[in-house]
Amino acid sequence: MNRRKAETKADPMPERVEPCLALLASEPPKGPEWVHEIKWDGYRVAVHIEPASVRILTRRGYDWTHRFPAVERAAEALQPITMILDGEVVVLDDRGRPDFGMLQQALGGVGGMKTAAAAILYAFDLLYYDRRDIRALPQRERRQMLEGVFSSQRGAILLSEEVQADGAELLRVACEHGLEGIVSKNREKPYRSGSRSGDWLKITCSRRDSFLIVGFEPSEALPSAIARLLLAARRGGELVYVGGVGTGFSDKEAFALRKVLNEIATDKPAVSLKRKGVIFTEPVLVAEIQYRAWTHEGKLRHPSFKGLRSKADETDVYEVDAIGDSE
Repeated sequence: MNRRKAETKADPMPERVEPCLALLASEPPKGPEWVHEIKWDGYRVAVHIEPASVRILTRRGYDWTHRFPAVERAAEALQPITMILDGEVVVLDDRGRPDFGMLQQALGGVGGMKTAAAAILYAFDLLYYDRRDIRALPQRERRQMLEGVFSSQRGAILLSEEVQADGAELLRVACEHGLEGIVSKNREKPYRSGSRSGDWLKITCSRRDSFLIVGFEPSEALPSAIARLLLAARRGGELVYVGGVGTGFSDKEAFALRKVLNEIATDKPAVSLKRKGVIFTEPVLVAEIQYRAWTHEGKLRHPSFKGLRSKADETDVYEVDAIGDSE
């Protein structure tokens, strides 16, 4: 393994390391100084490995070692060398894609305390190795050392593959396969804990489809405006609720939407939904929505309002039967 020999005494292992953060970008950067990886859809963790102990810490510093038993066992196999791995814990679906909903379910949902036996770790950086804090080294040197650690199979800890190729092409392939996007990293930069400096960039895949508006939640902060639109997709001859969207429109648009929707308010909901304070509308207006993915409950993940279509077009409204193919 190629690494610099320590010229001074051993560095103490940090109790916790703030992760380097990726800055959102609209497209992948170009140039020989950039490398690209898949953006994994899971929980960011740091795995601290010492001769007699392993700790798996969440981004906020919570010790979740016991919640990822397979990752813990794989980390123990790397002892006694000391190291800190930066990576993402994921659960893969039956097509080998990371599925955040499955990970949440495995952990018991919001507030749950279950262990995720199927969780694995994709390691993408090495921050501390063999009693040395190596965060000041450029990414290319840390990567070489990380690849040395993973020169052979490591069970539930896998190496996140790095691609020195066209980032736009990798993004296209990632999006086609239903992945979250890619992360691009500057090979010459150190690891900047807690920073969103632009040394790392994230470029996400987004989707855009049309959904019927079936109601809205009035705004409490802005009287005579909306807070959220309620959306539906088609399923055969009926409509099914797919969630609400509360971002993407300005205050001015929120007032204008409320005025339009008031005119088609109804006391006969087009979908089966029981929620206080909701005003239902006739399903005649179509909203264009950008979103990232679908949840396991059949709801839009991270939706954003992009505008109203001029009229409801039967063929343009999303068919819910396709959700399974779009997750």
